[in-house]
Amino acid sequence: MEAQTYAADATDDGLFQLSRSEHAEAAEREYADYSYGREILNRFLANRGATVSIVIIALVVVVALIAPAVSPYTYYDTNSAQANLPPRVPGLEQIGICTGYRGGQDAYAMAGAKDDYHLFGTDNLGRDIWTRVWSGTRISLAIALVAVVVDVIVGVVYGLVSGYFGGKVDLVMQRITEVLSSIPQLVIVTLMIVVLKPGLGNIVIALFITGWIDMSRIVRAQVLKLKNQEFVLAARTLGVGSRDIIFHEILPNSLAQIIVTFMFSVPNAIFLEAFLAFVGLGIPAPTASLGVLINDGYKAATIFPYQVLIPVVVLALLMLGFNLFGDGLRDAIDPERS
Repeated sequence: MEAQTYAADATDDGLFQLSRSEHAEAAEREYADYSYGREILNRFLANRGATVSIVIIALVVVVALIAPAVSPYTYYDTNSAQANLPPRVPGLEQIGICTGYRGGQDAYAMAGAKDDYHLFGTDNLGRDIWTRVWSGTRISLAIALVAVVVDVIVGVVYGLVSGYFGGKVDLVMQRITEVLSSIPQLVIVTLMIVVLKPGLGNIVIALFITGWIDMSRIVRAQVLKLKNQEFVLAARTLGVGSRDIIFHEILPNSLAQIIVTFMFSVPNAIFLEAFLAFVGLGIPAPTASLGVLINDGYKAATIFPYQVLIPVVVLALLMLGFNLFGDGLRDAIDPERS
């Protein structure tokens, strides 16, 4: 009796409300419209590091695409009279930053370029570093993306075939990957570059040789986990061919891991290309990537530190952006691992 009186009083006070059918229907409609992709996007955007990575990557890519096109200088024109000029930025020079002065003297006036502006300064040949940095960023991104796309295609197909068919096929294919992975990637890439000679296409080939191995292993692990699931067994029972099962059943359920691995592979490829260019195995002059610019600036780092500092900062921003993006995407797709 007392419990009934308490329940009635609580209802009268507004602490409890009776459930109505329209409430349940509204909740069902809300969940029906809330797709898995939307859930991933919401978790990704809720990650501050991921949102910052989008801004960083977008900013670097947009500037790399636009800056060389609107610059009055090219990446290859030399002017020995304007060699090693310090950065000079309109507007900032009025507040004492990037004024173009060196040792208390106007370096631009001494070089006969009083009306010129080089936002990142010039190198030892008088080439505009601003234009060369963003042109080099284009090349580094292009090399990395092409190499990684090829790696994904080869690695995904290799992993799907190895994991699905198993047995002797898997045994032979895995021994091949073990032999390749037992040799350090840097040794293989360096030897290939030496044999093929430095060049844009050859660098992509060298990066491709071993870059697909990690992707193939991840895809193979996903296939081994999925190929005995009920939906795959049902498809096989209904007479669906192996090719259709692989590409229509298993591959779509592995896309999350493939995308995450792809995003982590991009900064690795960028860094490896920059390292090869830094040690002198990059693309030939006058074309330059970020690694070539770092190598050139390193030679004069003690006298003109801006020549090496600027491409290093751009490279660091790219690495940071793609790594944060990959972390955010991994946590959004699989929040249990975060």
